[in-house]
Amino acid sequence: MANNLNAIGGVELSSIAKGLETADAMLKTSEVRILVSRSICPGKYVILVSGEVGAVNAAVEAGASKAAHALVDQFVIPNIHPQVFPAIEGTGPAGDLESLGVIEAFSVSALIEAADAAVKSADVRLIEIRLAMALGGKAFVTLTGSVAAAETAVGAGSAVVARRGLLVEKVVIPQPRKELLNELI
Repeated sequence: MANNLNAIGGVELSSIAKGLETADAMLKTSEVRILVSRSICPGKYVILVSGEVGAVNAAVEAGASKAAHALVDQFVIPNIHPQVFPAIEGTGPAGDLESLGVIEAFSVSALIEAADAAVKSADVRLIEIRLAMALGGKAFVTLTGSVAAAETAVGAGSAVVARRGLLVEKVVIPQPRKELLNELI
């Protein structure tokens, strides 16, 4: 596979068994890399893939078709911001927190789209994208930057989720206490 992983796509399902079958179909359809393929709370399954835009589109279309009645959500983001991949993997840089922005959503798919929109809208650093494990099926992204940049980013990202009716909450905390960083990592 080319090193040009410029797109991300995902399929969320209500069935674990159908999720495994869907992941297999996605991998057989095009040359993509699986970022996440696992059960998530509450009894759902999520598959996230990366690769070139055409390959990701083909994989997600095949996955959505295979998911059939179990399809909860799907997405493709071309030209994904490079900070999104390490944030999903939990390897984003932490460092000092000028401010702490958080966007919380009812959907993994919607949250990843929000994180991409947030980091593209302002000079912020993604800390982590936490995906539905021990969260009741919800997901959230944490980010940092100046207070103004975090407010812009949280506003842009939460607008993406809100348009889909899946926003749980959004906050920006100016100068958060250092102890909060321990809770994030």
